[in-house]
Amino acid sequence: MNKRYNDLNTCLRNIFGCRVQKITIDAGLSCPNRNGVVSTGGCIYCNSRGSGTGAHAEGFSVTDQLIRGKNALSKRYKAKKFIAYFQSFSNTYAPVDTLRSLYEEALAIDDVVGLSIGTRPDCVDEPILALLQSYAKKYLIWIEYGLQSSCDATLVLINRGHDFQCFRNAVNATKNRGIKICVHVILGLPGEDRTRMLETARAIANMRVDGVKLHLLYVIKGTMLETLYRKGRYECLGQREYVDIVCDFLERIPQEMIVQRLTGDPHREELVAPLWAMKKGETLALIKGTLEKRDSWQGKFSQ
Repeated sequence: MNKRYNDLNTCLRNIFGCRVQKITIDAGLSCPNRNGVVSTGGCIYCNSRGSGTGAHAEGFSVTDQLIRGKNALSKRYKAKKFIAYFQSFSNTYAPVDTLRSLYEEALAIDDVVGLSIGTRPDCVDEPILALLQSYAKKYLIWIEYGLQSSCDATLVLINRGHDFQCFRNAVNATKNRGIKICVHVILGLPGEDRTRMLETARAIANMRVDGVKLHLLYVIKGTMLETLYRKGRYECLGQREYVDIVCDFLERIPQEMIVQRLTGDPHREELVAPLWAMKKGETLALIKGTLEKRDSWQGKFSQ
């Protein structure tokens, strides 16, 4: 078997007939888990940049960021089409008119064929979903919900600020609108063993979402997780351990689910631990090799 999981690049090439790349956008939005509506501390692993680039704070507009991204990715990957990926913080957390202006600024750029909107499941409502639904008639629209774990006890421990039922409600409200749904899951969260992580795999498999992003929990400077790590109260997954859990996870999700990511991309200057998190290519090669050694594939054990 040559293809052992359903990757995003292949999916996009099949749709558009060419290389399609995401361009990361920092729209300068906030998060209810930081501004006091839900909490002020944020999730324990998130720093003040909200996992983003900081481009908005440097004065770059959505248009600026897309043009820069297009130039770089066209040269590096020979990409011909692009998806504007609103990544930093919660990108549905603003008045709908503000969101419309941001999204339509992105869609006005030549060769942008869709949007990918990173957000929280407690930051969507009917007007926002209706707006995204209107774009889905012409463009490829993904909404990426940060779940991280299906275990409510874990969500409390990481100060996520919502429960699993909130995620269910958001997914149910989003379905049947032409909007693709991707769920973010973090492996290696405090208190979670392999069994607990695979329960999350089964939970999202049963919900039949369209895509998944898997992330390694790594320790970033200036986070609550760094404090726990420095005090010896959190231990990171080893590379081999992470690879095995990723393969276990893939085996339990449906074959048709699009795997958008298998590990994250920490900024080198911010990373505290584990240092192997910078070896993305090596980790991906180990995942591929492990699936081959097992003679396994995405969906092997899904129902």
